[in-house]
Amino acid sequence: MTTQPATHSPRASGAAGAAGAAGAAWVRPVGRPPALWRLVLARGALELRQFFRERDAVVFTFALPAVLLILLGSIFDTQLNDRAIVPGIPASQLLTAGMIAAGIASTSFVNLAIGICSDRDDGTIKRLRGAPMPPIAYFLGKVILVLVTALAEVAIVMTVGIALFDLRLPTDLGHWLTLAWVFLLGVTGCALLGVAMSSVPRSIRSAAPVVNLPFLVLQFISGIFIVPITELPSLFQHVAALFPLKWMAQGFRSVFLPDSGVALEPAGAWEHGRIALVLSAWCIGGLILCLTTFRWRSRRDS
Repeated sequence: MTTQPATHSPRASGAAGAAGAAGAAWVRPVGRPPALWRLVLARGALELRQFFRERDAVVFTFALPAVLLILLGSIFDTQLNDRAIVPGIPASQLLTAGMIAAGIASTSFVNLAIGICSDRDDGTIKRLRGAPMPPIAYFLGKVILVLVTALAEVAIVMTVGIALFDLRLPTDLGHWLTLAWVFLLGVTGCALLGVAMSSVPRSIRSAAPVVNLPFLVLQFISGIFIVPITELPSLFQHVAALFPLKWMAQGFRSVFLPDSGVALEPAGAWEHGRIALVLSAWCIGGLILCLTTFRWRSRRDS
């Protein structure tokens, strides 16, 4: 699953609006700097407005995971005997849990990396640095955008899974808590990696293929499109275990599948402790990558 987010083409007025809304508009007459949380909320609101104004990109971003789930879920359920890999668990339900993870990674890693690359390429970030706004407000505004879009993505994919493939919602607090911490760690880790990845493409023209290629590969080797993951060659399973997408998908399977589904995991266990450890490690590693690799200027301005 690859996504092509909005590139925010009308940047001249958008950047000026960003600087005004998140900077000068908040300067009080007495000269005191505005509270950081107000700047963050202003920047986050601006990011959301810019995103939802690009209606075609919004539809594509939210519809693609649902469409892929409908197509692949129907194909898997038709091809596999008795519509189940193990009794009581249709292949489409395995696919739904994995597609939730892929949707989160798409909105946080892919969209964020390409969006920041666009901001850098058209000079938006450079102009914002001249506004009375601390740099952290820009990144936290992006976090608000990612959280809102990721929650919407999860809700859409879950709705499709429930309506078409009899996906069962958790019935106890423990499973809901697992859903919450896997979501938060997954969004955080993928968002930080997206910020770091934004420095790799040389320009916005190359951003989409550069960012989408590793994401597409990880989807195949992490058991998103091929279920169960044990059907993959062991080499692919070992490589996928190094990245967060595989563990996010496994965490969501532990939430939405019955206990018998654990037999489909390579280790024969849900491994919640390892999931938390790997995702937390990627949060820390992603932060280090952001601090050491992020560029404020495009390469042509260096």
